[in-house]
Amino acid sequence: MRRFLLLYATQRGQAKAIAEEISEQAVSHGFSADLHCISESEKYDLKTETGPLVMVVSTTGTGDPPDTARKFVKEIHDKTLPTDFFAHLRYGLLGLGDSEYTYFCNGGKVIDKRLQELGAQHFYDTGHADDCVGLELVVEPWIDGLWAALTKHFTSLGGQEDMNSALPRASDVPLSTAMKPELSHIQSQVELLRLEDVGKRDSELREQNDTNRSQPSRIEDCDSSLVHSVPPLSQTSLSIPAAPPEYLEVHLQECLGQEGNQASVPSSTDPIFQVPISKAVQLTTNDAVKTALLLELDISKIEFSHQPGDSFNVICPNSDSDVESLLHRLQLADKRAHRVILRLKTDTKKKGAALPQHVPEGSSLQFILTWCLEIRAVPKKAFLRALADHTSSAPEKRRLQELCSKQGAADYNHFIRDASVCLLDLLLTFPSCQPPLSLLLEHLPKLQPRPYSCASSSLRHPDKLHFVFNIVEFPSNRTAASPRKGVCTGWLATLVAPFLQPNTDVSNADSCDTLAPEIPISPRTTNSFHLPDDPSAPIIMVGPGTGVAPFVGFLQHREKLQEQHPDGNFGAMWLFFGCRHKDRDYLFREDLRHFLKTGVLTHLKVSFSRDAAPEEEGAPAKYVQDNLQRHSQQVARILLQENGYIYVCGDAKNMAKDVNDALVEIISKEAGVDKLEAMKTLATLKQEKRYLQDIWS
Repeated sequence: MRRFLLLYATQRGQAKAIAEEISEQAVSHGFSADLHCISESEKYDLKTETGPLVMVVSTTGTGDPPDTARKFVKEIHDKTLPTDFFAHLRYGLLGLGDSEYTYFCNGGKVIDKRLQELGAQHFYDTGHADDCVGLELVVEPWIDGLWAALTKHFTSLGGQEDMNSALPRASDVPLSTAMKPELSHIQSQVELLRLEDVGKRDSELREQNDTNRSQPSRIEDCDSSLVHSVPPLSQTSLSIPAAPPEYLEVHLQECLGQEGNQASVPSSTDPIFQVPISKAVQLTTNDAVKTALLLELDISKIEFSHQPGDSFNVICPNSDSDVESLLHRLQLADKRAHRVILRLKTDTKKKGAALPQHVPEGSSLQFILTWCLEIRAVPKKAFLRALADHTSSAPEKRRLQELCSKQGAADYNHFIRDASVCLLDLLLTFPSCQPPLSLLLEHLPKLQPRPYSCASSSLRHPDKLHFVFNIVEFPSNRTAASPRKGVCTGWLATLVAPFLQPNTDVSNADSCDTLAPEIPISPRTTNSFHLPDDPSAPIIMVGPGTGVAPFVGFLQHREKLQEQHPDGNFGAMWLFFGCRHKDRDYLFREDLRHFLKTGVLTHLKVSFSRDAAPEEEGAPAKYVQDNLQRHSQQVARILLQENGYIYVCGDAKNMAKDVNDALVEIISKEAGVDKLEAMKTLATLKQEKRYLQDIWS
């Protein structure tokens, strides 16, 4: 059996699932995959690896390798390694990312580039899969092509041929390793900053998506739905994936003593603290488009060090109504308190099958559905394929097969992915589908904690931690049982509803008099989104909407420092804030005006996107990027001449890209350079950690 090493670097399980799919397909193509997480360095050794290497690498944050790959990335970036350290290595890499973020697939690109610098060579073209339009549009063809590339690789070894001349070049040819390392890094960052390329790739994938449907189908598309397809898809023969092998045995054991195991939230590498919510304030008016809340946590009884710019995790449960609906649909409502006993099937064909680590042993069914499984997750095609095998109605079974087939890729994207359909939606839509509980435990991912930015300074509030969020609301669709709120924000809003205070000055809001509810939180790995070490450096803060949260912490911190060091040298602080309406969702208005009045905040530039005639500062700017453009000279001077910093916090999909484009134009205009040179300058700022982002989609 021809063996290859298969490594995955995963954050939320996506890369692991794809690697497992590759491993399972390998056998039928005459290969054997040696599968490991990239963090399991004791199980493989790239220095002595003789077989080809296949890697699946996800991206986290705003462009970082996943946490599981941090040690690996640090080791391969050891500057003492010779340029031929991996000259013996032949590899293929599949990167996962989201083009809504500026640094698309950067987790994979960082590893790809460094392997090349150390002499490794591709035996197969690098793939970059985009979660924004559907990972499968790249993942499936990439896996399909992998087997021919591996065959060619082993054939060339057998024939003593030059495997490089015989094999295709990588799609992203790395820069020459002769280039100075720092220039090479900057150049690679510039490539990542080419936002028009991202847009082009996005549109190309959408076109590819559209070609799966002929023109007549597009005309009749209005007749298709989640449950119903139209010609030609409804009449074509389908290429559906093989059924994923089942590997779990589930037994429900009646609990004779206490009801279920509610001992603890699922295990985590970080410590988890139960902390009370001491204050809750609605920052927006009732007629605002979005409802923003500020919550204050009492951390006086725990060791929880943080600084402005840090973020932390809230460990949240699924909604009671979702869990209740799922229990009833699975006909397991009367067994909610039963303990769930898991074992591996002795005859499973799944390679490397293991019990899910995020399901605590002996927990109750209710606990597992509430705290352990992401039941709102959009089902992957493998899950749809498995569900089809447990569907008795022929039309319903056919439709599920269509949705997981190659021919139905466009319908999958439209009716499943883009509509954020979850398992419960599918079970309500396809009533003859009766999956066993084991299937859910095999396919539903771990319920992830939700990260939030700290919106306070420990100098100002030593025993408190503030954070801000919008209550996320999903528009009602035909499949949802009812309109839904975000898993975490909906839960938090319900918790604080009894003592929520109306739009008011946060500093004057009262603490909760009633018994304060507690929530579990955990620290997150520290990032670089912090105030400069040198307080004299000028900073620009860009934070529309709830993106202003960390900057309130920055300003509180700076105010306290200035009180402690009245003769200190403190740099200018600019804040570009944006909201829809001046009178409805101008968050922290009184606080910001206070900081401006005391001189802590040097310049406050506010834009109102929905007001007819913005009046603030006399600037008719609609968005934060417009205000940046209006002050381009000052922005360029701070960044290019005064060694200043720029921080961007908020929406990745539109705002962060628009701000990035505005900065390119500002630098190009004020420095008199072309766009490429301006992009290089921005890339250098990012490398120097003077252009920092805390963004989300």
